[in-house]
Amino acid sequence: MATTRRDFIRSAAGIGAATALGGCATRGGLFGGCGGAPMHGFAAPAIPHIRLGVVGMGSRGCGIVGRACNLPGITVTAICDNVPEKIERAKGILAKRNKPAPKEYLGDEAWRRLCEDPDVDVVYNTTPWALHVPVQLAAMRGGKHVFTEVPSAFTVDECWELVETSEATRRHCMQLENCCYGEIEMLTFNLAKLGLLGELVHGEGAYIHDLRHMCETEWPGCECWRFDENRDHGGNRYPTHGLVPLCLTFDVNRGDRLDYLVSLESNQVNFSAFMRARLKADNPRRQSKVKMADMNSTLIKTANGRSLLIQHDVSSPRPYSRIQLVTGTKGAVCDYPYRIVFEENPGSGAHKWYDEKKANEIREKYRHPLWKTVGELAKRVGGHGGMDFIMDARWSYCLRLGLPLDMDVYDLAATSCLCELTEISADNHSRPCDIPDFTRGAWRTAKPMEVVDIDLGKMGLKDENVKNADGQITV
Repeated sequence: MATTRRDFIRSAAGIGAATALGGCATRGGLFGGCGGAPMHGFAAPAIPHIRLGVVGMGSRGCGIVGRACNLPGITVTAICDNVPEKIERAKGILAKRNKPAPKEYLGDEAWRRLCEDPDVDVVYNTTPWALHVPVQLAAMRGGKHVFTEVPSAFTVDECWELVETSEATRRHCMQLENCCYGEIEMLTFNLAKLGLLGELVHGEGAYIHDLRHMCETEWPGCECWRFDENRDHGGNRYPTHGLVPLCLTFDVNRGDRLDYLVSLESNQVNFSAFMRARLKADNPRRQSKVKMADMNSTLIKTANGRSLLIQHDVSSPRPYSRIQLVTGTKGAVCDYPYRIVFEENPGSGAHKWYDEKKANEIREKYRHPLWKTVGELAKRVGGHGGMDFIMDARWSYCLRLGLPLDMDVYDLAATSCLCELTEISADNHSRPCDIPDFTRGAWRTAKPMEVVDIDLGKMGLKDENVKNADGQITV
C-alpha cells in the first residue's frame, strides 16, 4: 500500500507529539493523489546543445565551469553570484579556454533572473545550502532542468515540494551526488549487477571528513554558512555521499525502498576543543555551542529487509572515508582502503580479504564500463579523482540524446529527507522514524538501474580536446 504524506505524519506519532516533527507536518496540501512516480524513467526531449546556467561561483561552481569547457555540446551561457570577484574568476576560466563570455547575474536575488533566462536550458545549483531548494523550485517553474549539490533539501516537506514540482513541470530535478560515480562505488555496483556478491544483505556508508577549520573560515559574501549549519543542527546533515551509491546498488526506489531509521549520536567534543585552541578570546564563535555530534550513526531498514549503516563525522581528527561496504551472500567489497573477498565455494567461508594483487586483478577485470570509457579522461580533467567529470559527462550525454537520467527526484527526496529525520530520531532517544515513500508505491514495479556507459562518438568527446580544468576539488 502506498504511503501518503498524511499517513507519514500520522505514523510519526510514535516518536512523540506532532510539534516534534518541525517541518515534516507544516505543509497544508498533499501531493494530490496522482499515480506513483511519473518521473521514474522520464526522458525529456533531446537538447542537442545544452545552454548551462551556473548559480554560485564558489569552488563547486567554478569547478563545473572548468569541466564544462571539456564537454562537447555544452555552453555556459549564464553565471550568478553575489560577489563580483567570484564572477570574474569564472569568466577567467572560460576566457582561458576561448569560450564565449556568459551573461552575468550579480546580487543576492540575481539567481531568480537567471532561472527565468530564455537562453538557459539547465540550471546547475552550487549555492550555500539555504538556497538549494529555492533555486531548484525557481528553475523548474522557469522551465529549466535543474541539478543541485548535496544535500538538495533538508526537510521532508521540502522533499515533497521538489517531487511535486518536478512532476508538475515535467522537468528533471537531480541531486549532484558525484560519489555515485566514484571508481570503487561503480565497481561495487557492477559486481552486484553481475551477481558476484550474491543476494545483498547489508551496506555501510559515511561522510567522515575533518572540517573543523570551518570554525575559523569566512567566505566573502556568505560568511561561514557550513559551520553555522553544524552549530544549529544535529543528526546527519550530510548523508548522501555515503548513502546514495548504496541506494543505487541496493535498487532503492527500483524494487526496494528505505522504510525506517533510528539515529544515535555521540557527545560533541572536538569542535569545542578546536575553537578554544584556534580562535581568539574575543571571537564570538569561540563561545558557540555546537549541536552537531562528533559522530552520528544511523541504521536504516529497507522494505525488503536489508540494513544500511550511515555515519557522519566532520569534527574528529580522523582520515577521510566514505567506507562503502557492501556485503552479500557470496562476498563483500569495501573501500578506504579498497578490499574485496568472495566465498569461492558455498559454505567455505571468507575469513580474510584477498591480498593486494588479487584484489587489483578483480578491480581491473570488473571495472565499470563508464570508468573504462571515460576514467582516464576524467582523471586528467580532475575533480574528486575524476568522478565529477564522469557525472557531468553522463548527465549531459543523457540530456543531449533524450535519455532518462541515472537518478531522479525520488532518489533526491528519499536520501535528502534524512537530514531532518535523523535529527528528529537523535533528539528523541533514537526512536524510529518512518521514511516516506516518495514514489507512492511505484518502487515495486520500477526497473532497477542498469550498467550504463557513454558512446564517445555520439557525444563527440575526443581525447585531444580534454584538458585539465582549473579549480577542481580533490577531496
